[in-house]
Formats: sequence, C-alpha cells, structure tokens
Amino acid sequence: LKFKIMANETQKVIEERKVKALEKIANSLDALTLWFEEIDKEEWGPRMEWYLSLWKDKYIDGEK
Repeated sequence: LKFKIMANETQKVIEERKVKALEKIANSLDALTLWFEEIDKEEWGPRMEWYLSLWKDKYIDGEK
C-alpha cells in the first residue's frame, strides 16, 4: 500500500511537470507569434523567405 501511494505521488509530480513544460512551450510560441506579427514584412520578406527555406530544408526535407 505504501508503494502504491508513493507511485501515485510520483505520477502526480510527473504530470505537474508535464503541464508546466507545456505552458512554457505555449508561452514561447505565443511570444514568437507576436514577434512575427509585428515585424515589417515588406522589409523582411526576402530575409524571412531565406530563413524559412533553410528551416524547411533542415527539418522538413531532411527527414526524408
């Protein structure tokens, strides 16, 4: 019984850590989204295209 209680507490701690990690990820994505919406897209157009192309080559096309 004692082991079962400890396992439940450990599981609860792990779940709380998962939630905190997901919240941090969500906050980072939100900040990135806000930054992306605020940049001067006319000026950054070619530069962003180049960065997105590098990202696509590395993470999308590189998986094949």
